[in-house]
Amino acid sequence: MTEAVVKRSVMIAGHRTSVSLEQPFWDALREIADMRDMSVASLIAEVDTARGDSNLSSAIRVFALEHFRRAASPVSGE
Repeated sequence: MTEAVVKRSVMIAGHRTSVSLEQPFWDALREIADMRDMSVASLIAEVDTARGDSNLSSAIRVFALEHFRRAASPVSGE
């Protein structure tokens, strides 16, 4: 199953940049942003700040994966 890559322009730290992600990752970002009551651009800015030297698109994919893995893990002590 191959997903087409969707390129979108976002504003980060006062400048526009483009991010290329598969649609399921854009959907995941929207879901996470909605849960946090923030915009997708603000969420991407947070990922950008924390990403270090990694590629932004890759950092976003890892962020989304980690978010949903944590959500799927049973809470310890239950």
